[in-house]
Amino acid sequence: MGTWWKRLRFNFFPAYWGTGAKVTYISEDLRTIRIKLPLNFRTRNIYGTLFGGAMYAAIDPLYPIIIKVGLGSGYDIWDKAGSIRYFKPGRSTLFAECSMGAQELAGLKARLEAEPSVDVDKEIELVDAGGVVHAVVQKTIYVARKGAGRRSRTEQDSGRR
Repeated sequence: MGTWWKRLRFNFFPAYWGTGAKVTYISEDLRTIRIKLPLNFRTRNIYGTLFGGAMYAAIDPLYPIIIKVGLGSGYDIWDKAGSIRYFKPGRSTLFAECSMGAQELAGLKARLEAEPSVDVDKEIELVDAGGVVHAVVQKTIYVARKGAGRRSRTEQDSGRR
């Protein structure tokens, strides 16, 4: 029931619902999320294939959420950069999976003890039912201890001179 409720909340969140994608699986610990992006009237472009913006938007929030839940409170998590490489037009439903293991999250937490911020780079493949890669999304997520990246207005002003 717990993961069913998480999927429902995720899928009906207006910003994610607008992508046309659907979360099909969330692990109990929220370290793995699987999505599907169907080709339909909401996701189709003028060429009859999946709209590239829908492909990117379907993936966009997944790793920041996994990291936020995995690390807990006390951290700022933001998208820093993202790109998508297209290999084949999406002519059918595409699927993707994002996951981070406990060791990877523990390593990230340990790095954040020594450094004020860390950039996490991830690649996510969008594949069809046969496993053929249609696009690869590259994400860079900025993770910092709360307050570590903030400077006072006085410090910012003095650095500009």
